[in-house]
Amino acid sequence: MDMNQYLDVFVEESKEHLQNLNTSLLELEKDPNNITVLNEIFRVAHTLKGMAGTMGFSRMTRLTHDMENVLDALRSKKIEADMTVVDTLFKCFDALEGYVNEIVSTGGEGEQDYKEIIESLAGILDKSPAAKTPKKKEKKITDDKNIEQKDKELRLNLNIYDKNVILKAIEESMNIFQIHVELDNKCLLKAARAFLIFQTLDKYSEIMKSMPSVEDIEDERFDNSFTVMVITKNDESLFHKELNSIAEVRNVEVVRITEKHTENIIQDEDDEEYLQDNKPDTAALDSAAQAQRTGMAKRLTNKTVRVDIDRLDVLMNLVSELIIIKTRLDDVGMGGKTNDYITALENLERITTSLHDAVMKVRMVPVENVFNRFPRMVRDISKELKKDIALYMSGEETELDRTVIDEIGEPLIHIIRNSADHGLEKPEERIANGKSKTGSIWLRAYQDGNNVVIEVEDDGKGIDVEKVRKKIVERGFEEEEAAANMSANEVMGYLFKPNFSTADTVTDLSGRGVGLDVVKTKIEALGGTIELETELGKGSKTIIRLPLTLAIIQALLVMLGSEKYAIPLSSIREINNISPSEIKNVRNQEVTVLRDMVIPIIRLRDILGVPAEESGAAKKELTCVIVKKGEKLSGLIVDSLIGQQEIVIKSLGKLLAGIRCVAGATILGDGNVALIIDVNSIA
Repeated sequence: MDMNQYLDVFVEESKEHLQNLNTSLLELEKDPNNITVLNEIFRVAHTLKGMAGTMGFSRMTRLTHDMENVLDALRSKKIEADMTVVDTLFKCFDALEGYVNEIVSTGGEGEQDYKEIIESLAGILDKSPAAKTPKKKEKKITDDKNIEQKDKELRLNLNIYDKNVILKAIEESMNIFQIHVELDNKCLLKAARAFLIFQTLDKYSEIMKSMPSVEDIEDERFDNSFTVMVITKNDESLFHKELNSIAEVRNVEVVRITEKHTENIIQDEDDEEYLQDNKPDTAALDSAAQAQRTGMAKRLTNKTVRVDIDRLDVLMNLVSELIIIKTRLDDVGMGGKTNDYITALENLERITTSLHDAVMKVRMVPVENVFNRFPRMVRDISKELKKDIALYMSGEETELDRTVIDEIGEPLIHIIRNSADHGLEKPEERIANGKSKTGSIWLRAYQDGNNVVIEVEDDGKGIDVEKVRKKIVERGFEEEEAAANMSANEVMGYLFKPNFSTADTVTDLSGRGVGLDVVKTKIEALGGTIELETELGKGSKTIIRLPLTLAIIQALLVMLGSEKYAIPLSSIREINNISPSEIKNVRNQEVTVLRDMVIPIIRLRDILGVPAEESGAAKKELTCVIVKKGEKLSGLIVDSLIGQQEIVIKSLGKLLAGIRCVAGATILGDGNVALIIDVNSIA
């Protein structure tokens, strides 16, 4: 059987399980006695083992199997979850992530066997009291078996309502069975197998209740067994026969429920009042049981669907073409539009807008998918730098386009590392400065209009602007006099220059000057901006603004000569008419004053190489589009305005990639192409 066809599904599901494992390990480190977290970690390890075994990845299977042994010892209190154990489990996570990455790149798990990690897991079990005293262990196992035998009669917890249903059923000569089903340890699709069992039970009985709940069973939140209580006219031998015939069912235990089982059930006043008003009958039971099974069947079949991002890109392209055709129809009818034509066009516009919104929502992914990797990273950095660091995250539910999500992780890693290494002081230094021993990093995300803002803030020592100013002169970027006249914001802008670093020493984390320039390049490639705010002695904040989508945007169409250009509306602050006399020249830069603000003037004709008009008559007024890049404003001089329009961003292709000042192109309603101005590179 060729398993390569399932490789993509394996990789996607493995990444999800690893993310859950990472989160659970961080929770376990904070609360080593949390049995719920331990059970979740065990479930993830067991699932990964089954998946890896199915795909034939033996090394990954071996590692997860040894993890299971340690986790089982933790759950049974044979060993304690101390720092050594947690660190080893984190190493297991890193190894599993390494296996998955190797599978992504080569299709196989590679030759790395992580022998030292497996030896560490074995060492943890060897040091357990159970390993040192085998006789006690044997007695404990015997005791567990006795307990299991003792509890075999009744596994489900019954309440007063169950009691009355049971008594009513017995009164009508019905049989009530508690059925305990154990699946094979190698069963891979436990939820699907459970569904088959429920279908079989439904055929011969009415299901009264289950343990765990139906929701937990369908989500595979159970080990290898579950218990259900059924009401039926059939004999128990039928259930033994039918259920044991289902593949991967290891054992079936059927216990008849009698009146004796209900003797110890105590009711309180609330129960008494309830029973007086709600006398249960078998019809109600049948209805409830049917609803429960129907709900389970519905949830099992109506799960979320995995869709390849390439298919979503195709769908988005089709929606884009529809918007272009809609714009063209609008232009075609300019001569004389009838009422019917206008109504049809408005309906088309409404439908295309709704369709676009629907496709965009499908493509949107919470930033939580990126944020979840950082708690572990900060934990490791904290240990490496010997600093106490606390990471606080908010706004994880904020959504971004999938294409942006895939690219934003690397820049955030650089920024958070800088905050931890350069920003936060050592514990003794913080205490001396009157701060708490633990340094804090805040990672926030929120939506602001058509942008998503991501902030990384720390309460460290901040950026020493004067130190940066000296480095600018030392590195030969500016003369001493020019550097002295720079504002604080201009000085900090040099931190984003290639090979610029203020670190006195190079560490494994930073100091090579290859961080923030990469960050800026990546953010601007996504159509976003990045700013720095700092206060010496109190901390720094990095602010990233990203567009919600990179596919369809609102833009202002302008004319330069005979060509049309598009300026993204999200970058435009306002539009003004200014006279040529209002433009002054300061240090070889044209500027104008707008409400006491000095704004640089950029003539788009010169930047884009558009030929000057042959007419010698000077214009009395110039059209100036004020654009913003972060908090910085610039004025773009254009010939005339056409109007606002929804445009589809098209890539220029590999041959024209990297052209300065141009972010892409769009197809207009008349079929012509208009270039989209890259405000970030011009301003």
